[in-house]
Amino acid sequence: MQKGSFSAAARHLNRAPSAVSMAIANLEAELNLNLFDRTGREPVPTPQALSLATQAVFLVQQMQQWEAQALALSQGLESKLSLAIEPELLSMHWVDYIAPVAARFPQLEIEIMTAPHEDAMQMLHEGRVQLALLYERSEFDGRESFCEVFREELVAVAAPSHALLQQEGAIHLDQLMSARQLVVASREQPHSAPRLLWSHVYWRTDSHIAALNLTLTGLGWSILPRSFVAPYVEAQQLCILEIQNLTNSFPLCVDWVWSRQHALGMAAQYLVSLIDHNLPKHSVS
Repeated sequence: MQKGSFSAAARHLNRAPSAVSMAIANLEAELNLNLFDRTGREPVPTPQALSLATQAVFLVQQMQQWEAQALALSQGLESKLSLAIEPELLSMHWVDYIAPVAARFPQLEIEIMTAPHEDAMQMLHEGRVQLALLYERSEFDGRESFCEVFREELVAVAAPSHALLQQEGAIHLDQLMSARQLVVASREQPHSAPRLLWSHVYWRTDSHIAALNLTLTGLGWSILPRSFVAPYVEAQQLCILEIQNLTNSFPLCVDWVWSRQHALGMAAQYLVSLIDHNLPKHSVS
């Protein structure tokens, strides 16, 4: 219909006009419909053909996408790209890394999971995720490659009503260590030591939102990303603690990490190439 004649359609498809005409005739017979009025010089679509045209175009597009997906899979595209993100990093601009992958592989299923640091590393080594966005590790065991993409600053905060803030002057470190700390930590490795655990008394959660809410209600103090707590500090719902003889600032690098033991598929390799070449970074290992 778009080309105006069977012969024009045949030229566009690089087919013989007789083959196109035969294909349409066979389709009409199968559907028991007249799709073209052939009484004039050129065939004219019937109302039935026009009614079916939009759906037919959609089906052709779907078939083309299906064929493109099948070809990509045969060339090494993952059936699914799974990524783990440390909960405190969800407020970062991690979507900037995902959007180009989705644009290049529009049919690819992408799975985003949040997991505390230790759990995300375990998922990475087990092959349950291909990449993880994590705070820097204190040790490397040679099984990972990584690329530093930005830096974040962690700060100790508490609600204005917290007992630590009901005194004048800076908080002594001994006071901080005696007060309940709310930490984001592994759910699957409950005996592993959480990052930046200072207090002798602490509650664990695998959610930074839960840690935030508990902190807001005055049930403990916590160490959270400055960018994450900034709106609450500005609204005077949280206070950044002034600690005696200690700077309340704990800068950490943020890395995309992948395993050397599991081969990356096409989409994961593309994401790594974006990290390596197109987006800000500091170091690659």
